Amino acid sequence: MSAESVPQTTSQSGAPVVSDAHSPSVGPDGAIILTDHYLVEKLAQFNRERVPERVVHAKGGGAFGTFETTSDVSQYTKAALFQPGVSTDLLIRFSSVAGEQGSPDTWRDPRGFALKFYTTEGNYDLVGNNTPVFFIRDGIKFPDFIHSQKRLPGSNLRDADMQWDFWTLSPESAHQVTWLMGDRGLPRSWRFMQGYGSHTYQWINAAGERFWVKYHFTSQQGVEGLTGEEAEQLAGSDADHHIRDLYEAIEEGSFPKWDLSVQVMPYEDAKTYRFNPFDLTKVWPFADYPRIPVGTMTLNRNPENYFAQIEQAAFAPSNFVPGIAASPDKMLQARIFSYADAHRYRVGTNHAQLPVNAPKAQVHNYSQNGAARYHFNAPTVPNYAPNSKGGPAADESLFQPGGWENDGELTLSAGRLHAEDSDFGQAGTLYREVFDDAARERFLATITGAVGGVQDPAIRDRAIAYWTQVDTELGESLAANLGVGRTDLSGESQV
Repeated sequence: MSAESVPQTTSQSGAPVVSDAHSPSVGPDGAIILTDHYLVEKLAQFNRERVPERVVHAKGGGAFGTFETTSDVSQYTKAALFQPGVSTDLLIRFSSVAGEQGSPDTWRDPRGFALKFYTTEGNYDLVGNNTPVFFIRDGIKFPDFIHSQKRLPGSNLRDADMQWDFWTLSPESAHQVTWLMGDRGLPRSWRFMQGYGSHTYQWINAAGERFWVKYHFTSQQGVEGLTGEEAEQLAGSDADHHIRDLYEAIEEGSFPKWDLSVQVMPYEDAKTYRFNPFDLTKVWPFADYPRIPVGTMTLNRNPENYFAQIEQAAFAPSNFVPGIAASPDKMLQARIFSYADAHRYRVGTNHAQLPVNAPKAQVHNYSQNGAARYHFNAPTVPNYAPNSKGGPAADESLFQPGGWENDGELTLSAGRLHAEDSDFGQAGTLYREVFDDAARERFLATITGAVGGVQDPAIRDRAIAYWTQVDTELGESLAANLGVGRTDLSGESQV
């Protein structure tokens, strides 16, 4: 390349820079001058290259792609992206829940499955996991749960005692911990795992009829896991295994795909269903609500800049579009606040103006100012509403809000009890009826190792009782493996 064709280095303001390699000084060996604004700018920018990492889901990667709606689900939702034949650009970010930025991709951990659909009606974010359930059902416990999975404040080491202390004192965690300790807890790569919206959401059709839905993304690559030994080896030899696998597959033209289907529950069914359908620790049996095909997601483009397009990507469950709304799920309602608030802190109050987060639909509102604002209204647009100056105005007919009946009195409770509400029932069904014999053997070996790391005998005994309530024989086998006498199998809490 000739010297004439090489771009001129400039400052952030676009002014030409004299040198990339030398700072002006008072004589060849003298002091560097503070008035070298390019040196100051370059060092100050470097000092701020890292935004605070995410408190959870810190380690991850992603790609761009498209979603093609191939079936007709318009009877359930009027959302533009889910109308037959519509193609929508999207971004996905996969991640680990508990690990920090530098942690291995192959730690046993749930994987995040976060989608941003750039729809014609605005951005729709579906922030899920590779499991259909979660550890808790109320957002007030989320900070405590994450603290228990991170590091001790003194030694800064991860600790089996505090993990199992929290889990055994939170029996609603049993279903998710069973998923986590099973084969799905160590996916071979992001391409070989399922994705779920996990929460129950609300769909609204053009007639205003409401339905409850759950999202399922089925990998066309199949579902494959790693053994504990393989995961441990990769943690040492290729800590970025999942990031590498996804990037190289797309670079080679082997575009991963997932088929989306939904379970649909008629609105009135939720009032009398045999367990709480808004409980994030539960799944809906397919026998009751079969999956209905919707379309296919294809990932076909890698990010050009990881920091700008993945690290600064901000996904928020509060980003709905017409035809999709929230549900009474207490975890979802808490996340609707907490995710957007985290982005305002981590990336900035105007994070939605960054190219990766900016909607393709036009934005009209009265927000103003704040750090890093670079899109703004013309001076002729008023900055208040209502106004008589032709500024933006809401139109309720364009966006029918979702809703549900509430039963009145404020209460501190887990919610209305249904006939089959149980913390351990679905975990036991997963272990006995979904896992095969080999999977059950691997599961027992995994929890033996995990509970074997607990130092406090009381917490260890509670962990054995916890698994006994999932399955009596499982608890007995775990106790035998750990060399502990017969535990109380009464099914009562051991707390």
